[in-house]
Amino acid sequence: MGTMDLDHDACYRAVSARDARYDGQFFTAVKTTGIYCRPVCPARTPLSRNVMFFPTAAAAQEAGFHPCLRCRPETAPQLAAAVGGPLGDRASGDPAGAAIVARALSLIEHGALDEGSLDTLAARLGVSDRQLRRHFRAQVGASPVAVAQTRRVLLAKQLIHETQLPMAEIAFAAGFGSIRRFNESFQALFDRPPSALRRSGKPEVPAGPRGEISLLLRYRPPYDWPAMLHFLRVRAIAGMEVAGDTHYARSICLDGVHGTVRVEPGGDSALRVTVRFPALDALPVIIARLRRVFDLASDPLAIGAQLSQDPLLAPLVQARPGLRLPGAWDGFELAMRAVLGQQITVAGAVRLGAKLVQGYGAPMAQAEDGLTHVFPLPEVLAPAQLASLGMPGSRAATLSAVAAAALADPQAFAPQGSLEAAVARLREIKGIGEWTAQYIALRQLREPDAFPAADIGLIRAMEKLDGQAWTAKMLLAHAERWRPWRAYAAQYLWTV
Repeated sequence: MGTMDLDHDACYRAVSARDARYDGQFFTAVKTTGIYCRPVCPARTPLSRNVMFFPTAAAAQEAGFHPCLRCRPETAPQLAAAVGGPLGDRASGDPAGAAIVARALSLIEHGALDEGSLDTLAARLGVSDRQLRRHFRAQVGASPVAVAQTRRVLLAKQLIHETQLPMAEIAFAAGFGSIRRFNESFQALFDRPPSALRRSGKPEVPAGPRGEISLLLRYRPPYDWPAMLHFLRVRAIAGMEVAGDTHYARSICLDGVHGTVRVEPGGDSALRVTVRFPALDALPVIIARLRRVFDLASDPLAIGAQLSQDPLLAPLVQARPGLRLPGAWDGFELAMRAVLGQQITVAGAVRLGAKLVQGYGAPMAQAEDGLTHVFPLPEVLAPAQLASLGMPGSRAATLSAVAAAALADPQAFAPQGSLEAAVARLREIKGIGEWTAQYIALRQLREPDAFPAADIGLIRAMEKLDGQAWTAKMLLAHAERWRPWRAYAAQYLWTV
């Protein structure tokens, strides 16, 4: 990996100023020490000739550098694929490659390379493994395998610092196949065993009851937490979700195992997540899903800067800096909720969702904080007579078709190929139209350019902003200037 796609002088100025705006955008590797740091590292700034800059932690580690123990690179906000900017222009020269890498990073974060092969991952994205490696080299500066390995090491390091978990449990919670491999990785990377990194007996996050893990998930500020919490609160399904004045909690089910998650502000540009789940090896997937729900990988400054170039959107961006795009915990659940909400109010959809969960969701082994059930499984809903919940027969038939599609293909609602291919694939499900497909792409597939142009709320918002009549066709044409952030433009318009 070369560093020619990062502006050395601009990066060095950011490091010299310890500019927090660039935290997570690049990492500084010091040739004389073999260590790589965040731009905000409190250590004395090394000479310019002694440093190299890498776009990701994985690139720095693949080049042979070790993470700094002072600034702890694992605590930097983890951004999605780079979009260019003052420090470099990696993505804008190849937007298609950047989109492929962004989808691949999401799949890797959700465990695609833990058991699957690089060939399988590439096939899901519609490219060859050679093309995928080339795109990763250009956008991330490291191979997909190196990215997966770095994620495991940095999560383990965070667990060492922030929890009181025994080392053996940390090894499995971070996705290492064995304790031996865990120990070998840390010895090679830090020249010491993992236990030596736990400097004191006190974790940074207070310990909870047995089986509870509390962690900080960082993001790049600003973050409009009130807007995120409001979005989740008005859609919270009774028995499965609770949104209080400052926190959100929900029940979860992974491979038949039940648990809960709770999320609240954690201070210092972080959300505090509390996970109660008996299977520790599911922690990386739980964290990945929470990062998706709360949109922790986006760069609000870059998105806002582009959208603000449109005079109609500029006041909205200025009024809500850090507005995020709420994601979905589970693709099947999101698809069912989207269908429940077709042609009725949000409140009506929530009432139907509660009936669905109470009627078909498995009860929690131990109810807590109003969380009594998990969302129903596809195999339970596929044969059910859902019209009895009180909805038109056509909508009940669509729900059954969605459940059947999830049963037939467990990856039916996971990222695969391009946005256009994903929408076309979703529309093959009986009853799923363009709006629902785009909505699923926007919230579950995390496609930043998904855009339900026929949404009446978006059209009414543009009419209110512009003072004249709009059509879906006009909106779609106008939205070209918002690419590749049309999904975020939609979220701003929905605030109107």
